[in-house]
Amino acid sequence: MTIETSRTSQIGIADSANSGIVTQKQLEARTVYRAGELLEATPGMIVSQHSGEGKANQFYLRGFNLDHGTDFRTTVDGMLVNQRSHGHGQGWTDVNFLIPELTTRLEYKKGPYYASEGDFASAGASSVVYADKLAAGIASIGIGQNGYRRTLLADSPAVGNGHLLYALELFHNDGPFVMPDNYRRTNGVLRYSEGTEANGFNVSAMAYRARWQATDQIPQRAVDSGALSRFGFIDPTDGGESHRYSLSTAWRKTGDSSATRANAYVLHNQLDLYSNFTYFNDDPVNGDQFNQPDRRTTFGANLSHTWETKLLGRQSENTVGLQLQNDNIFNGLHNTVSRQRLSTTRTDHIVEGSAGIYVENNTRWSEKFRTVAGIRSDFYRFDVRSDNPVNSGKSNDSIVSPKLSLIFGPWAKTEYYVNLGNGFHSNDARGTTITIDPKSGDPVDRVSPLVRAKGMELGVRSEFVPGLQTSLAVYRLDFDSELLFVGDAGTTEASRPSRRYGFEFNNYYKPTKWLTVDADIAFARARFRDADPVGNRIPGAVEGVGSVAVAVDNIGPYFGALQLRYFGPRPLIEDNSVRSHSTTTLNGRIGYKINPKMRIELEGYNLLNRKASAIDYYYESRLPGESAAVNDVHFHPIESRSFRATLVMNY
Repeated sequence: MTIETSRTSQIGIADSANSGIVTQKQLEARTVYRAGELLEATPGMIVSQHSGEGKANQFYLRGFNLDHGTDFRTTVDGMLVNQRSHGHGQGWTDVNFLIPELTTRLEYKKGPYYASEGDFASAGASSVVYADKLAAGIASIGIGQNGYRRTLLADSPAVGNGHLLYALELFHNDGPFVMPDNYRRTNGVLRYSEGTEANGFNVSAMAYRARWQATDQIPQRAVDSGALSRFGFIDPTDGGESHRYSLSTAWRKTGDSSATRANAYVLHNQLDLYSNFTYFNDDPVNGDQFNQPDRRTTFGANLSHTWETKLLGRQSENTVGLQLQNDNIFNGLHNTVSRQRLSTTRTDHIVEGSAGIYVENNTRWSEKFRTVAGIRSDFYRFDVRSDNPVNSGKSNDSIVSPKLSLIFGPWAKTEYYVNLGNGFHSNDARGTTITIDPKSGDPVDRVSPLVRAKGMELGVRSEFVPGLQTSLAVYRLDFDSELLFVGDAGTTEASRPSRRYGFEFNNYYKPTKWLTVDADIAFARARFRDADPVGNRIPGAVEGVGSVAVAVDNIGPYFGALQLRYFGPRPLIEDNSVRSHSTTTLNGRIGYKINPKMRIELEGYNLLNRKASAIDYYYESRLPGESAAVNDVHFHPIESRSFRATLVMNY
């Protein structure tokens, strides 16, 4: 019997058990509430939200609460999404501009084992690749509960020697909250391309704008007392607006024994964010709302060249690469009430530049053994001009990261992997020059500009069972300094050294042409490595996650899917005395193909209507009427059960 598969085989291709490619067909089968959940196609990844929908998502992977993107590198068509020295947190990753229908594939890697992946990639990296041309034009209209409205128009007609792809998305959603999110986004893409993915080029322009209200996390005590509903709010003026504009180009040339890839881009991002996490703790009269504006222009370029050669008479492949980026950043922190500025804590102009160069060799020493050896060198420079001269200054740092992978097999369609490597994450430029805390006025220590990570991993990948692709990875990852979220400032700060052990077990099974099953489970043990009386747990570090997704297609005109997702409990404080609850959700979709060019879909979210948290924190806050601050769990609820219907027409 011949088994049809829609996932690309990685036997003989992948360098570890933790990397893979998710195809467009697989992505289309997923039921996603928000655009960022597209990244949950990375096995073991959890994507959630703790505020209004326009804000960057929360990410969890491999024992990390990655906050808004620290230590998980995300690129879209080669453009880095993580924003350095951001007003609201290092590595800020806002993927709300993604249009799922344009995504041809998602490539993921985990661990610091890949020479081509630099800053933020120690826990993992994902690369989203947009289409140069569409198989057919798309006109999509969606409507649903809680104010959901979405319209998409996209096509790629032939123009000259190539294709002109265009896409326009209009989106609105309120969510189930007492104060509606009123999230409005306008999203557009225009791309001209010629040639193929192997030999060709494209030039792209993207534009995204959004505005929203925000129901930030709320204290458990207010819900328990009946003062607030689970979907209630404290500060009705939290929220924000953002925009992202980009212009990029990519060029590819492939010969019989070599390949060259190049891309360059310019990005303009702006965020105006208002948050209030502690309510009336710092200012009992006006409240604790603060404003974090961030405006930046980013230039980036990536170049790589690969060629085949002989090494000691063996088949070998070499790659050299260069990655350049420069950010011109203006951001600040202001105390506000109802979005009106009361005072300024700090304002900064930051110029941050980096250059990374890497070399990698892939050699097949025998039919059953090959190696991938690489080394990467990164240089960073920081120039901070603060409103307080004592916090201004310049600094620079460099780091070298060696990598080695040993691949054995395949035997019986099974490969074995040993991966070793160093990686790093950069710290906020302001922390590298700081002298005085701008809020308290106390002296503070500067942070290391670049922080080393060290990883090791054993893995196995098998396709021995017809139709089944399975992988198992066991890993350890050490950081010289952890990045942790600070609730009252809404940012991240450098913390203690850490260590994580864990495993991931991933399975993709296609027993027939109409049924596919994805089943993934992961567990991590995260601890601080230094002794401290407060404890050694890492607040928010995810422990166990799992998901099972079943998709059916080619059953006459019908298709559908169900996805069960488990998000395990986490320690919320260093001594583990306060923990979050687990969250289990069930999403699904069912569709009917009216004809070859028209279909209708019904998607359901949180079908079991679970009353659980999307995220939990533990910190001190003060509500109106309270005489003193209270330590409490603060949570953002998952959305209540809701449904969306979409009509899709191809032309």
